[in-house]
Amino acid sequence: MATAARAFDTSALADRYRAVRALSIALVEPLSDADATVQSMPDASPAKWHLAHTTWFFETFVLRDHLPDYALHDPRWPFLFNSYYEAEGRRHARDRRGMITRPTLDEVRAYRAHVDAALTAALPSLPVAAQELVALGCHHEEQHQELLITDVLHLLSENPLEPALWPAARKVPVAMPNPIRWVEGSNGIVQIGHDGTGFAFDCEGPRHPALLTPHALADRTVTNGEWASFIADGGYREARWWLADGWNWVKTNAIAAPLYWEETDAGWTRFGLDGRRPVDPAAPVTHVSFYEADAYATWAGARLPTEMEWEAAAAMHDATGGNQMDTAGPVEPRPATDDAGGLFGDVWEWTGSAYRPYPGFQTAEGAVGEYNGKFMSGQFVLRGGSCATPRGHARASYRNFFYPHQRWQFTGVRLAKDLPAC
Repeated sequence: MATAARAFDTSALADRYRAVRALSIALVEPLSDADATVQSMPDASPAKWHLAHTTWFFETFVLRDHLPDYALHDPRWPFLFNSYYEAEGRRHARDRRGMITRPTLDEVRAYRAHVDAALTAALPSLPVAAQELVALGCHHEEQHQELLITDVLHLLSENPLEPALWPAARKVPVAMPNPIRWVEGSNGIVQIGHDGTGFAFDCEGPRHPALLTPHALADRTVTNGEWASFIADGGYREARWWLADGWNWVKTNAIAAPLYWEETDAGWTRFGLDGRRPVDPAAPVTHVSFYEADAYATWAGARLPTEMEWEAAAAMHDATGGNQMDTAGPVEPRPATDDAGGLFGDVWEWTGSAYRPYPGFQTAEGAVGEYNGKFMSGQFVLRGGSCATPRGHARASYRNFFYPHQRWQFTGVRLAKDLPAC
């Protein structure tokens, strides 16, 4: 569920809907039906499922619930493409989504076209409550666009051929960024959470005061080169840097480097949407878990920022800036430059804050109330968006969240440290 403005320019909303839906189709354009069907792990979903699930959302919560004469495209498909909405009844098991060989990718595209035609025709006459759901559905689909990209990346990494999804331009070496500069953050009472202007997911509010103690944030995220130094210094071999759960995770899973890294005689390589290439030491490290982020911070004599510290700093930056996704293509984090100047894009930044409700949070009524609140257990908050986040999707108050062992997203690290009290 989300908060949103109570009045809509239906023409602008229709344009936004069409643009969001078109980007999803562009993202799957290089995929075969087999590429779009296979599921590489339980945390990931097939690309075809992402396309159908986001369509199911619009069909169910907008067309079915607000158009009395609307007939479902196929009454069997809600069972296949519901994700976790208990109020919508039984659904196909998440870890079995790769078994949905039918409908085909082309049939899912036809499903999208059917729903798109019905929704755009109905949009001008929909009640405000339904238009709010269309806005929510657009933001929901943008979340799935990022998941689709990272799920496909994981899928292709499991193929021994390590195929590239898109060709990429020749890499041009760049200078290493300057050493980290520490930027003193706000301290005292600050206001945190969405201010009610424009769209936000429900977990971003209510806005409330938070107490910050003296601290500083790094002016950039940790680089691949710095992470390689952590590895060389025994970072994955010494328990003293790790939380107990993290050290158990390292040993159980034989973790020795970020996801998609491999060591060769010529040095470290990484797998990306453009295939396997040498690791760029100047680029931000990515595909690291919370456990790894916390261990690196301890090794570096620092810590992870709290989400309150991060948001107070980010409020002064442009959330639409930085390296975020504009079009379908081989997105990846880029090396920091002196004029980057923001906290948005490149990699989602792990914080040390547990994903829990803000004071006064209330779950909305109905099925869409299941959107965020019920996941507020055992996960950590990430901030800032990534190279795979559609531009315009993120905000200073945006709270992403994942379990501490997960790292198939574009996740990275910005350090923080405590400062002496004045």
